Amino acid sequence: MTQARNNSRLPCGDRELDLSRTHVMGILNITPDSFSDGGRYTRRDAALAHAEQMLAAGATLIDIGGESTRPGAALVSVQEEIDRVVPMVEAIKARFDTVVSIDTSTPEVISGSAAVGAGLINDIRALCRPGAMQAAVDSGLAVCLMHMQGDPQTMQQAPHYDSVLVQVNSFLEQRVQACLQAGIERNKLVLDPGFGFGKSLQHNLELFAAMPQLQPLDLPILVGVSRKSMIGQALDRPVDQRLPGGLALAVLAVTKGARIIRVHDVAETVDAVRMAEAVMAAEQG
Repeated sequence: MTQARNNSRLPCGDRELDLSRTHVMGILNITPDSFSDGGRYTRRDAALAHAEQMLAAGATLIDIGGESTRPGAALVSVQEEIDRVVPMVEAIKARFDTVVSIDTSTPEVISGSAAVGAGLINDIRALCRPGAMQAAVDSGLAVCLMHMQGDPQTMQQAPHYDSVLVQVNSFLEQRVQACLQAGIERNKLVLDPGFGFGKSLQHNLELFAAMPQLQPLDLPILVGVSRKSMIGQALDRPVDQRLPGGLALAVLAVTKGARIIRVHDVAETVDAVRMAEAVMAAEQG
């Protein structure tokens, strides 16, 4: 089984994550149109209750998203995203001792969320949106850089790669270098191969199999496959029947060195991750 890529700690604002073990990140979508739970947590009390449940189940990060990134999703205005995300970051930090991650590409959301206690920027666009890099630098927060071919509006329209691993690695290496040159410290960077973002089922499977080869090799990996179409396509399952497939992928991700697993179903995933880690610990003696 694969050894952890990076056994150091990830600074996340006022908290640190010990990367010698795998962490489960609970998804909190405060959007009306997310692909599996759109509209369920748009009310403040429902969102806070769900965050509390995920933390009680073993999540060590809560990832807040105010704009759906499912295939074909519509953009929201900057102000609308700010209004959704920033107050929720502040509310969660006021109530719970946890790392709050923000699923955003918007500079104003990055800055506003950092000011009220966010610890991690989880950007599907890898800080490519104008102003996002500087906002990240100014925030001092950790950053997860994700690969995506195209954009959410068009990314699943016949995605093509000569080599998905080579092209994903090339992109991630370039974005890491851009971050370092801008002044973001290397120990604050995390990689996400972007499963489901501009990739066919075969691309996703090949990339998952090659996860230990993702570059730069020293940086920790975040994996987000919860309820995604790659599970539905591989198993012929609708969104509400994808948990078993997702747990299988979570365990495989742990064995391949992933340090953060981003999921909707926290309790089940925590059990699967801890069981995998127990076997790996016994194997390592």
